[in-house]
Amino acid sequence: MTGYKGQNSWYLAQFKPNCHHLAKRNLDQQGYRTFLPLQEETRRWRGRFMTERRPFFPGYIFVSFDLQESSWRAVRSTQGITRLVCFGTEPTQVPTQVVSQLMLRCYHDGHLLPPLILKPGESVSLIKGPFEGFFATITRSAPDRRIWVLLELMGRHMRVSTNPSHLRAV
Repeated sequence: MTGYKGQNSWYLAQFKPNCHHLAKRNLDQQGYRTFLPLQEETRRWRGRFMTERRPFFPGYIFVSFDLQESSWRAVRSTQGITRLVCFGTEPTQVPTQVVSQLMLRCYHDGHLLPPLILKPGESVSLIKGPFEGFFATITRSAPDRRIWVLLELMGRHMRVSTNPSHLRAV
């Protein structure tokens, strides 16, 4: 990743509404290293469902630069950027570990990797929610990212809907 200015520290920049592509392009053209995690979002528009890539952190983009240089003022004045996130008078550094862990969960273009695909008939353990610690079997998954599981509770089978992030394959 040569050619980038200041690869050591990451900061958060706030971009103007619906200007994430503009802000990223302008920062990239200036030689800054950027990271904009994107997720697919389905919305209803004019009676149809539209799927588009939207920022995972609405309104924010990660930018890497050297704070010792005066370059952070250039980032702040980039077209599409509103401000840098600051606590006090200088931009606040985002821990490198946070950014690197987010990058591991994304493709090279910043698009989030799909969640773990769980199929009907698989055994899972519930790791969050009111049934935490229980084991269940997946019965079906819905397009709205809900998963239905069959849970045995007090000698009876019970069908429960849950979020995929609340499950772990066994």
